[in-house]
Amino acid sequence: MKKSDLPTKICPVRKRPFVWRKKWGNNWEEVKYCSERCRRSKAMID
Repeated sequence: MKKSDLPTKICPVRKRPFVWRKKWGNNWEEVKYCSERCRRSKAMID
């Protein structure tokens, strides 16, 4: 599968798209942030 064919989401912290990763395969619906760093910095934007 090509990377361009994978599903994408927009990171609420960086406002940029990120692509599905294999490690998120089981819970892609619950993934909100592109990285651990963005997840930790979410308190700054709330």
